[in-house]
Amino acid sequence: MPTSAPPRNRFERRRAETRQALVRAARQILAETGDTSASIQAIAERADVGFGSFYNHFESKTELFDAAVVDALEELGQTFDEHLRDVDDPAELVAAGLRLSARLADSRPELMQVLRHRGLGHIHSHSGLAPRAVRDLEAGIASGRFTTGDPTVALTALGGSLLALVELRFARPDLDGDEAASNLAEMLLRMLGVPPEDAHDVSRRPLPDLD
Repeated sequence: MPTSAPPRNRFERRRAETRQALVRAARQILAETGDTSASIQAIAERADVGFGSFYNHFESKTELFDAAVVDALEELGQTFDEHLRDVDDPAELVAAGLRLSARLADSRPELMQVLRHRGLGHIHSHSGLAPRAVRDLEAGIASGRFTTGDPTVALTALGGSLLALVELRFARPDLDGDEAASNLAEMLLRMLGVPPEDAHDVSRRPLPDLD
């Protein structure tokens, strides 16, 4: 899960651990059903913390579940940062992000189930995947790699396509996930203005190993 600066003393460490336990429990619930109707007592029990601890960290379940989605999206963003840090081509970054997401549905199903159930409301978030995608889109536009002039609209298309791809991976596990992701990446690159032959090549370049 995403990490931040380590707490400075024992009290702060325990407080941070309790908060993360609650977030982790909320992520598990979202991954399992997408349902946010679980009681605070049930969440606290799953997190193995006292009921009263909940309100030391969150004002409501809505705040907790939002934090859980943000946590998952930031973990996903950090995964992309780690595995794609040597990639400079904005087109390859877009394509590889989609293709890695399809593979993560198999290797990190809990993470991707959270995205599947709750990602739509965070397409234009200020954290997680959205700012990274905007960065790559703006770089592609500035370099002439992409011909689209509106990164916000392009982000909407990419985010919606990513969520649809994740849904496809879980709804149709019989399909070839890599092939579906590559085909979708090729279509999106062409939408962004990448020439057809180039889009085909970029969307099938070797991916880094997620292990």
